[in-house]
Amino acid sequence: MNNIRSTLAAVWRIAAPYFRSEDKWAGRALLAAVITAELAIVGITVLINQWNSRFYNALQERNWDTFVTEIIYFCVLAAIYTVIAVYQLYLNQWLQIRWRRWMTAQYLGQWLHQANHYRMQLQGDAADNPDQRMTDDVKLFVERTLNIGVGLLSSIVTLASFVVILWGLSNAAPLHLFGQDFAIPGYLVWGALIYSVLGTILTHMIGWPLVGIDFRQQQYEADFRFNLIRVRENSEQIALLRGDEAERERLLVRFGRVVENWLAIMSRTKKLTAFTASYSQASVIFPYILVAPAYFAGKIQLGGMMQTGSAFSSVQGALSFFITIYRQLAEWQAVVNRLDGFEMGIAAATELANGDNRIHVIQAAGDGAIDLKGLAVRLPNGTPLVNADGFRLRQDERTLVTGPSGSGKSTLFRAIAGIWPFGTGSIAIPANATLMMLPQRPYFPVGALHAAVEYPGKEGTFTAAQIAQALEAVGLPKLALMLAEHGHWNRTLSLGEQQRLALARALLHAPQYLFLDEATASLDEPSEAALYGLLREKLPATTIVSIGHRSTLDAFHKRNVVLLRDGDGFELRDAGEQPTPS
Repeated sequence: MNNIRSTLAAVWRIAAPYFRSEDKWAGRALLAAVITAELAIVGITVLINQWNSRFYNALQERNWDTFVTEIIYFCVLAAIYTVIAVYQLYLNQWLQIRWRRWMTAQYLGQWLHQANHYRMQLQGDAADNPDQRMTDDVKLFVERTLNIGVGLLSSIVTLASFVVILWGLSNAAPLHLFGQDFAIPGYLVWGALIYSVLGTILTHMIGWPLVGIDFRQQQYEADFRFNLIRVRENSEQIALLRGDEAERERLLVRFGRVVENWLAIMSRTKKLTAFTASYSQASVIFPYILVAPAYFAGKIQLGGMMQTGSAFSSVQGALSFFITIYRQLAEWQAVVNRLDGFEMGIAAATELANGDNRIHVIQAAGDGAIDLKGLAVRLPNGTPLVNADGFRLRQDERTLVTGPSGSGKSTLFRAIAGIWPFGTGSIAIPANATLMMLPQRPYFPVGALHAAVEYPGKEGTFTAAQIAQALEAVGLPKLALMLAEHGHWNRTLSLGEQQRLALARALLHAPQYLFLDEATASLDEPSEAALYGLLREKLPATTIVSIGHRSTLDAFHKRNVVLLRDGDGFELRDAGEQPTPS
C-alpha cells in the first residue's frame, strides 16, 4: 500500500501541473470530452446487454418481427458506438500531444535553466539519460496515464451499472443444484467478485517483478543508444586510434545487458500471459456454468441466460481491470519512477545553485572589476582545489592565468561563470557586465553556419556582412562564403578552425570580459599572436583573461597570475608572490 500511495503521489506531482497551466482549459475540455465519450460507451454497453435478452428470446420463440426490430436496433447502437469510439480516440490523441508538448517544454526549460544539466552531471547524474526521459518516458507517461485513468473510470462505472443488473438476474435465476433452488442474494455478483479477487492476487504475485525489470530495460536501452551517439560524435578520434574493435566490444557488452534483461522480461511475461490468458478463457464459460442449471431447470429463457453471461462478463471484466492491464501497469510504474527521479535530479541541481552552502555569484556596483572574496573552490566530494581570497580581476587589465595541470584553472573559470557551485565565498561581477567563456574545444549547434557563429545569440542578431567580416578577420575567408550551408561544424572543421570560429563569435558579441581557456592552443604561435593582436585591435574595451602554458602569451597580457600549491589545494597569486606559510 505504501508503494501504491507513493506511486500515485508521484503521478499527481507529474500530471497535475499541466491541468493548472496556461493550456489548462484546452486540456480540461479534451479530458472531459474523452471521459464523456467513455461514459457514453458504457451506456451503450448496458443497452446492448438488455438487447441480448430480447434478441435471444426472439430466437428461442422464433419471433420474426421482433428479430428484425432488434437487428435494426442493434445496427443503430453499433453506428452510434462506432462514431463515439472514433472521436474518443481522436480526442484522446489530441490531448496526448498537447500534454506531451507542454511537459516536454517544461522539462527542457527546467533542465536547461541556469546550467542545471551541467550540475546534474556533477552530482553523478542520478537521473541518467535525460534524452530518454524527455522523449520516450514523457510519451509513455501521457499515453499510459490517460489509458489507465480512463480505463479505471470506465471499470468503476461499468461495475456500478452491471452489478445492479447482475443482482437482479441472480434473483430471477436462483442457484439451482441437485434439483433444489438455493436463495443466495446476488450470488452471481459474489461469484464474479471472488473470481476476480483471486485472479488479481495471483496476477500480482506472478507479475510484480516486471516493474523493476521494465525500469532496467529502459535504462539499458538508453545507455546503449547514448554510447552509439558517443561513437558517432567521436568517430574521428576512434578511427585515428583504430579503436573500432574496442568500441564494437564495448557496445556489444552494453547491448548484451539489453538482451539479458529482455530475456528476463520474456520469461516473466510468459508466466504472466499463461495465467492471464487461461483466466480470460475460463471467464467466458464461468458464468454459464453458474446459471446453466437454472436454464435447464426452466427457470430462465435463453435470452436471460445470454444476458446473464454478458452482464457477468462486464462485472468480471471491471473487477479484473488490473489483471487485464498488469503488463501496462508495470511499464507505467517504471516510467513514473524514472520521471520522478528526473524531477528530483532537477530539483537537487536547482538547490545546489540556490542553496546557502555554495559559491555565491553576485551582481555588484563598483569600478568594473571582478572581486573574489573568501573564495574556496572545491571538488564535488569536498576536496579543496583553489583558494582566491581578496583577488581582483581588474577591468582593462589583460590577465594570464598559469599553473600546473590539475590545479583548477578551468574550474576557477567555471566558478566565475556561475556554473560551479562547490565551495564557499563570493564572486562579485559588475552589474550588467557581459562575460563570454571560450573553452579549448568550442561548441557549435548543428545547423546553418551563420547560426553557429551567432550562438548563443538568436539568428539574425548580426547581418551576413558582419559575420563574413569577422570570419575573414580570424583567417576563415572560405567559410565567409558558406554562411547559409548547414552542417555539423564540430565534426567537419578541424580544432584549429573551430577555435578561429569561436574567436569570430567573440568579435561579434564583443563581451566586456572574455575568458579564454586555452582557446588558441591548437594554433601555431604566429597564428596565436595574430589573433591576440586582432582581439586587442577589435575589442579595445574587452578585458581578456586567458589560461595558457606558452611563454609567448606573456607579451599579450599586462598581468600574470599563477596557481601555487598551498596545503591540499592551490592558491591564486600574482607571479612572483609566494603563498603565506600555513
